[in-house]
Parts: sequence; C-alpha cells; structure tokens
Amino acid sequence: MSIKKIAESVGASPATVSRVLNNPEYRCKQPELRDRIWKKAIELNYTPNVAARNLKLGVNEENTSTTSVHLLVTSRDNKRMDPFFGESLRVIETEIHRCGCILSNLFFHPAFADANRYDAENPDRIIKDMTGEAESGADGLIIVGDCCKKAFEKLEKAYGNLIMMNRSSSGLPVDEVICDGRKIAHTAVEYLYSLGHRKIGYVGVCKGEVRYTGYLEAVAAHGLDLTPEYVVAAGQTQEDGYKSMMKLLKSEDCPTGIYCANDVVALGVLKALGKYRNPYLRPSVISSDDIEEAQFSKPMLTTIRVPRDEMGRMAVKLLVDRIRGQHKTCMKLELESKLIIRESCHSVGDSMWSDYII
Repeated sequence: MSIKKIAESVGASPATVSRVLNNPEYRCKQPELRDRIWKKAIELNYTPNVAARNLKLGVNEENTSTTSVHLLVTSRDNKRMDPFFGESLRVIETEIHRCGCILSNLFFHPAFADANRYDAENPDRIIKDMTGEAESGADGLIIVGDCCKKAFEKLEKAYGNLIMMNRSSSGLPVDEVICDGRKIAHTAVEYLYSLGHRKIGYVGVCKGEVRYTGYLEAVAAHGLDLTPEYVVAAGQTQEDGYKSMMKLLKSEDCPTGIYCANDVVALGVLKALGKYRNPYLRPSVISSDDIEEAQFSKPMLTTIRVPRDEMGRMAVKLLVDRIRGQHKTCMKLELESKLIIRESCHSVGDSMWSDYII
C-alpha cells in the first residue's frame, strides 16, 4: 500500500502523510488528521519501501525481512489516555515503520493493567481477537503501560516475543524499557527540600505506585515527619488533581511543597490554586513526566522529565532484536530522568508568583 493511496483515503496530500508517518514531532493543522492517517496505515498494513530504504542506507537486503508488530496500550480509561503514553505512541509508531516493520494493529485494553478488572473481562476472547485480526499473526507485541501477571502470561503464550514500556519495572520476566519511578520521586522531594520546604505533600496514586514509595523514602531520608494529611490519594486526571488540591486548601495545615505523581494531576492542582488565589498560600508544585502541556501552564510547571522518545525508540529496537533472534535473555533497559526547572517551584516565603492560571 503506497503513501499516495493512504493520502487519497484520508483526504490529505502525500507529503502530509509522509511527514506524519516519518516524523513523530509533525503536527497537522487538523489534530484529528494524524490519527486518521495512522488508523488507515494500520488498517492497510502499510510498510515503507524497504528495498529503497536499504539501498539508500547500504543495507544488504538478504539480511532483512518484513516484521509485523502489534501495539497494546493499557493506560487508558473510557474517555481519555494518559498524555505521557499518547505522546509516546507517536514515537513508537514512527520507529516501527522506520525499521521497515508493519504496525498491523493497535489495541486499547485498560483492563489488562488491573488483575481484578482483568478477571471480570473475557481475556481469552480478547486475546484471540487480537491475535486473529492479522492474517498471518504478529511477530511481536509492545505493551505500553501496566500489565498484570495474569494478562502477561496469556499474552506471552499468544505472541512469544514481548516487550513492555512503562514508567517503572513490572517485575515480570520480560524485556522492559523503564525510567525508575522511585528515583524520580527522590529527585522531586530533594529539589523541594533544597528550596527550604519541610512540609512536603503528595498527590497521586498510592496503592502499588512506586512514585509514592519513593516519596515516602525521600521524606524519611531527610528526617521529615510523615503527616497523613499531606498525602491525598488521587487518580490520574486533572479533575483528580483539582479536587485533591481543594481538599488540601481546606485543611488547617497545608504543605508548602507538593509532589504530584504526574503532570496531568499537577495541572489540576495549579487550576485549583488559580481559583483559590490566596496571596499568603502559594505552595510549590513539582511533578513527573514533562508532557507538552507542562510548559504552557501558568506558572510553567517544574517537573521531572521522563525520556519517552528514547524509551519508545529503544522498545521497538529491543523487540525487533528479539524477534530476529539476536538476544534470548530478558533485558531491562533503564533510562535516566532529568529535573526541568520552570516556574511552579520557589523558596519557602518567596511571594513572586501572583497567580496560578492554566
């Protein structure tokens, strides 16, 4: 299937289709056009002209073959997907095609991330549908997000070649590309501590979340008291962050610094602070991921950058390497995070921020 035919199907120019398929950073004037292009490319099993690319790169064509890959995203609810993983998909999709492979199917099954929810579904039927949609099956599967042990065992049996990409390790016997959540939390708390904050709170998922564990460890490492009221267990949406911050604002003792488990929650926290507008209470806010929206909030969000682009590219390369028999033992590739200092954090007592507006 040529780029020209994809362009005709979605009503775009061949140049636009080519840019979308080959550049994860390319933005269409119509936001939904990019999704339509990828949907049609997957539907038609589009793959780049491998022979032409190999000739250009000087690759021996005898050593190459077309590889079919499925992509499973588990970090999504019924209405939205975590922006961190949404932005990662652009890179993964592009890298699959850059490697001369076919991205033959993209699935969204959030139930696979939760053992209880997984049991309530019909996993055998779901996996059968996944593996049966491609005429000749897929050579491997990339799992983006969490995956419970039961789901993993079923998927491993069905696909054979798997790799997982997530913020932290699953602990499962599988190839993984991760960025250690504990270290991220330590970095966040350490930065708040360096600014003089001693009342440091946490907003985000607590149960089974390594970033929460890292927060607890970092607070203890600095000899700070763990105040239960400073911890608000929340989901992963802006609404969750907003409600959590309003709860903290109503408490008698509000933390001066807050670590949010992800940027989406932090953006909700900033919205709540923007509405509250107390000139005597402007807590510092720091979070994790560095999604695109983090740099456009007011104040701009200080966060810990997770290298999603590099993670996505390495996930594809490791899967293709396993499919082609280049390694057999499980590989755990950990990439480092980076502190990105913007405007949402300040020293204790610093009143330079006039408002919090998203």
